[in-house]
Amino acid sequence: MAALGWFTRRRRPATERSVLAGEASAEAARKSSAETPAPQPPAEPEFPVVGDERAAAFFDLDNTVMQGAAIFHFGRGLYKRHFFRKRELARFAWQQTWFRVVGVEDPAHMEDVRSSALSIVKGHRVSELMSIGEEIYDEYMADRIWPGTRALAQAHLDAGQRVWLVTAAPVETATIIARRLGLTGALGTVAESVGGVYTGRLVGEPLHGPAKAEAVRALATAEGLDLSRCAAYSDSANDIPMLSIVGHPYAVNPDTRLRKHARENSWRLRDYRTGRKAAKIGIPAAAGVGAVAGGTAAAVALHRRRR
Repeated sequence: MAALGWFTRRRRPATERSVLAGEASAEAARKSSAETPAPQPPAEPEFPVVGDERAAAFFDLDNTVMQGAAIFHFGRGLYKRHFFRKRELARFAWQQTWFRVVGVEDPAHMEDVRSSALSIVKGHRVSELMSIGEEIYDEYMADRIWPGTRALAQAHLDAGQRVWLVTAAPVETATIIARRLGLTGALGTVAESVGGVYTGRLVGEPLHGPAKAEAVRALATAEGLDLSRCAAYSDSANDIPMLSIVGHPYAVNPDTRLRKHARENSWRLRDYRTGRKAAKIGIPAAAGVGAVAGGTAAAVALHRRRR
């Protein structure tokens, strides 16, 4: 009891304890307000902007919208339909692998790739390849569309903006994919045809690298777009010229060079690959292979979205 009496006498009255608590809280508040808060990164602005009629979005195809190279998937479908032999398929597969692993566009190698691909379609009707392309999309491409990138494209469409594919893949293939995804259209490369039959030659050069930027500029002028309000999306450093001319560049599933460039320039990054695949950035996309059945940098496939 003596000990308890000592404890009772030593306790401060409730009023005094409340005063001390209040004073301590006030002092802590003063110190907190005097401290400079750590700078917070600026919030990413809402994008895309709804109702901006002078804005549009441009999407690379291979490994940005679709896993792998569209031309390779198309080649698989043609092989299934006996357009070429196993030896040619093996050569085609090797060329695909070479571009993915080496990532260097040797001019002589590129010419060999283009020639072999063009020889496959030589003598066939354009309408035939378009019809077959629809089937091949369902067989080999539909389940390879990245859901994340598809959602980005849909956001632009929902905002009332036009959305274009920009690819070195054949314009026929790009047009089919754009239509299936409900996009506005496609900028692609063109193989020469006479009387509706492929000649096995290119019209101009493949839509690749700087040529993509020139095609986007030309389309923007024709469509009355303001590139500073537009967005572009790609996985490859080869598309830095295209990404650099728009106001909203995005690196999607980027290779090592593009990721580095994007970080240095404060570009937005999006990665929709699995952890294992994302860890392998640095293996370039087969952008060169996408050029083999192509043609002119200025060729535009305007397939308007059904309203």
